[in-house]
Amino acid sequence: MLETRSRHGGVMNRDRQLQSSGCGGDNRCMPKDSQRDEDSPAAKAPACGPFLPGAMVVVTLGNPRDKFWGMILTLTPEGLGLSGIELASFEDLVVMVKDGESFSPAVVFFPMHRIERIDLDLADGSLPSLSQRFSAKTGLDSAALLGSAGASGKNDRHAPRSAGHPTRNPTGDPA
Repeated sequence: MLETRSRHGGVMNRDRQLQSSGCGGDNRCMPKDSQRDEDSPAAKAPACGPFLPGAMVVVTLGNPRDKFWGMILTLTPEGLGLSGIELASFEDLVVMVKDGESFSPAVVFFPMHRIERIDLDLADGSLPSLSQRFSAKTGLDSAALLGSAGASGKNDRHAPRSAGHPTRNPTGDPA
């Protein structure tokens, strides 16, 4: 076993020290000019797994602590794009939708450093998921409702009707 004296008089065990390569740079394992290769098979591979765009989730955030319920628009290494609401407002949203009031779900981006946890909105035994509760109370599909808001930035289905600007139904005739 090799021992060496440090400049402070302590003994260091050289056999148990980690050896580092002389690559240089901040990340010693990657060359300084390394870039993501857009033509690589990994870059072209379709995303797979449960956390795809369109999945209904509950997101727990940190700093400040908060929870959101909604639909994934995008999930990247940089963060999460979501169309939804704060979890604390869920019951208020259900009442608004049942009463036919207009609402605008938040279309937000959370940087990855704020995300503590992402849970799929799934039923747990006999407890229904939030999406199932929303559908049971309103008769509407939450994913379709939040997805249309995320795609266009607004929700026309529950927009208030005014006498001066009638809304049109899917056939194009005035309502």
